[in-house]
Amino acid sequence: MKQVFIGLGSNIGERLENLRAAVQHLAALPETKVMKVSGVYESEPLGFTEQENFFNAVCELETALQPEDLFLRLKQIEHLMGRPEQYERWHPRVIDLDILLYGSRIVETPMLTVPHAEMHDRKFVLVPLSELADPVHPKFQKPVSQLLGETSDTSMLTRRQILNIDGTNGRNT
Repeated sequence: MKQVFIGLGSNIGERLENLRAAVQHLAALPETKVMKVSGVYESEPLGFTEQENFFNAVCELETALQPEDLFLRLKQIEHLMGRPEQYERWHPRVIDLDILLYGSRIVETPMLTVPHAEMHDRKFVLVPLSELADPVHPKFQKPVSQLLGETSDTSMLTRRQILNIDGTNGRNT
């Protein structure tokens, strides 16, 4: 079983419900267990800014699925939840699921890049990830806490909610 961190984001519809449902889908994956889920953070969109703010969280999994298989299953969850197969980068989405880290592995294929290529410069990833753990980024050989201190991302995050491991809502913060 490998320790894997998944980034979750939503900015269409019931954003919190979308994150909750995604965590439940992750928990139903074969050979996979949800270990922890970060708080939910609201952030402004990047790139195309004429859209609703995002709700973001990070989920820690233990899984025996290989990175490519996990990636395909994440795409299936996105599709099941209403995200089209083809979409414009940085545009609104019901759900976005990204493999941030897969243990200490580095994967670079036409289909998949792990660690996530932009995670080191995204506070909406680094802040919730740092709630769960302080893993070392396998390419930069720096812990997440150091990457957070060095990021050029100056965006403001607002902590909104806690999700329980089973995806249900926790207490408001």
